[in-house]
Amino acid sequence: MEFINLFLSFIKIGFTSFGGMSMIPLMQDEMLHHGWMSTEEFSNIIAIAEMTPGPFGLNCATFAGMQVGGIIGGLTAVLGVLMPAYTLTMIVAALFARLKHSTLFEGILYVIRPICVGMLISVIVGLCITNYYSGQILSISGIVIAGIMLYLIQKQHWSVPKVIISSALLGILFYGIMGIA
Repeated sequence: MEFINLFLSFIKIGFTSFGGMSMIPLMQDEMLHHGWMSTEEFSNIIAIAEMTPGPFGLNCATFAGMQVGGIIGGLTAVLGVLMPAYTLTMIVAALFARLKHSTLFEGILYVIRPICVGMLISVIVGLCITNYYSGQILSISGIVIAGIMLYLIQKQHWSVPKVIISSALLGILFYGIMGIA
C-alpha cells in the first residue's frame, strides 16, 4: 500500500509542477504529510539531488523514493513523476497519427518548420563562433579538425562515438601538446 501511495504522490507532483525547483514545495508537502521523512531529511535529499548529475526532479524523486522504500521505492517514485511526460507524449503521438494529413495541422507545421530550422542555424552559428574563434583570431586547428571529422563522417561512414573520441585526441594534440591555435 505504501508503494501505491508513493506512486500516486509522485504522479500528483509530476502533473502539478513543471519540473526542477518547482517540485520542491509539492514534494516536501507530500513527504511531510505522509510522514515519510522529516524536514531535515527532506533538506538533505534536496542537497544530494542538487549536486548529483542529471535532472533535478528525477534525482529528488529517486532519492525520496529510496528513502521511503529502498530501490523499489526509488523506481516507484521515478515512474510516478515521469508518468505525466509519458502520458502527454502518448497523447501527442496519437493526435499526430490522426492529424498528420489534416490541412490545419499541415499549416501549423508549415509555420513551425522554418522556426525550428532558424533556431538550429542560430545554435550552429553560435557554436561555430565559440569553437572556431580564439578572441579575434580564427582557429585554423579547429577548422582542420572539423573538416577531417566531416570527411570521416560523410565519406568513411565513421560512427559518432569514434568521431568524438578522434576529435578529442586531435584537440589534445593540436591545442594541448603542440600549442597550435
